[in-house]
Amino acid sequence: MAKKEMDEKLLLLFEGILTLKTLDECEDFFGDLCTKTELREMSKRLFAAKLISCGEKYADIVEKTGLSTATITRVNGCLRDGNDGYVTVLDRLAEKDSQ
Repeated sequence: MAKKEMDEKLLLLFEGILTLKTLDECEDFFGDLCTKTELREMSKRLFAAKLISCGEKYADIVEKTGLSTATITRVNGCLRDGNDGYVTVLDRLAEKDSQ
């Protein structure tokens, strides 16, 4: 999403997320904000991004996540040509794991 398209409500959401400091705070906030289904789907997409980055085949990702190949293709497109959001998060998680 282009930065100039960000409206006041979206800015509030993103700034609010940046105030969270612990996993418990994240769990509480996202538990209030999203349905269980929304959280589950978002987590599957991030997991799919991780698996794609590790070179997993689509069929294995479908089996491990339950996502459609269309969604996996979309995630892969974001990894290749997106805003680098998945890449940034996955890199930072890998960095954290290596410490």
